[in-house]
Amino acid sequence: MTTTAPRPRQSPDEPARSGLAARVSLGRAFRPVPSEFLLITSAALLLTGFGLVMVLSATSALDGAQSPFDHVLKQAVFAVIGVPLMFVLSRAPLRFWKRMAWPALIGATLFQLLVFTPLGISANGNRNWINIAGIQAQPAEFLKLALALWLGYVLYRKQTLLGDWRHVFIPIVPVFALVVATVMGGKDLGTTMILVLVLLGALFFSGVKLRIFVLPALAALGAIALFAITSADRMRRIMSFLDQDCIANYLGDCYQPLHGIWGLAAGGIFGVGLGNSAEKYDWLPAAANDYIFAIVGEEMGLIGCIVVLLLFGLFAVGAFHIIRRTDDPFVRIVAGGVTIWIVGQAMINVAVVLRVFPVLGVPLPFMSQGGTSLLSVLIGCGVLLSCARTLPDRRAAGETPPRAARRAAASARRPRG
Repeated sequence: MTTTAPRPRQSPDEPARSGLAARVSLGRAFRPVPSEFLLITSAALLLTGFGLVMVLSATSALDGAQSPFDHVLKQAVFAVIGVPLMFVLSRAPLRFWKRMAWPALIGATLFQLLVFTPLGISANGNRNWINIAGIQAQPAEFLKLALALWLGYVLYRKQTLLGDWRHVFIPIVPVFALVVATVMGGKDLGTTMILVLVLLGALFFSGVKLRIFVLPALAALGAIALFAITSADRMRRIMSFLDQDCIANYLGDCYQPLHGIWGLAAGGIFGVGLGNSAEKYDWLPAAANDYIFAIVGEEMGLIGCIVVLLLFGLFAVGAFHIIRRTDDPFVRIVAGGVTIWIVGQAMINVAVVLRVFPVLGVPLPFMSQGGTSLLSVLIGCGVLLSCARTLPDRRAAGETPPRAARRAAASARRPRG
């Protein structure tokens, strides 16, 4: 005769415990986000919205037979896709980004190689676009984010070996050279410069020794100079940039930079008014793309330009706070690479419009017309927001708010008994 052990009686506390666990899990999902999260999100959304308004204004004079809303609606589609995707990716854990490092870089590189197939499109001497079912895309935009993730993962895994230059060289230099070769094959020097910035930013924030950091920096500068010298088109643009009497070459390479400066000058302090730009009427090439900052200056004036720069400044403050506060090397390197990419590209674009740099063909993040650029930047923001969620709580880290600190000090001074 077999007997079965009596089933232990369920404790009356068990339902309460399960309910408590559910409430704790729900609380973790909806716990307050760090201030860096809010700062980056606010700046990204405001820049995206401002960019849609300026794209509508800059393209309203193009293709008179079409509706003035055609271009901005195409841009808005990518914004509608990218903004929710940014928030979805902000929930991704760090282990997801680590697992995606190699697949993302391989996939982005293969995507870039499509420009050398019949799908590729050549424009202005560069071959960096593809056309799939009537939709144009610039694959190199996704290489920037993929490279930042891959560098973060590799340097994180080699964190204890970065004192030896061989571990920095392998596999970073060969893989980076291969990635840059796919971009330079299409003669896109502007994107190559951004990729170099991502590499240098990742190396800097990984904490490699200065002597190891300087060698890749010098090699990168030498490679960029070599690419510039070996191209007659690039040298012509550089020489026109250095020409003090640029007006003499008005109908040549000085045409676009001069009209960009004239657009900024025409805006003055308060601008000529939204939609009232004269340069957008076929005077300024790429008015909605690389030179959209000139249209901002013409229509919104100095005040509008300052607002754009302040928004990028707030974005940079939030991103660099993540780098400063985190204890995770992977977060520091990835956040550093993405921040250098977005903020550095914005600075280069503004410098080109101001004629501080020669024309490089680099779009203004969030604002320039181009769905691929906008989508990749918003995905990059999603990575930053995911990193922001990993920051330690200020109170848990011992950063007592001032009011609580004063209350504790007063309590300690109060006599007892």
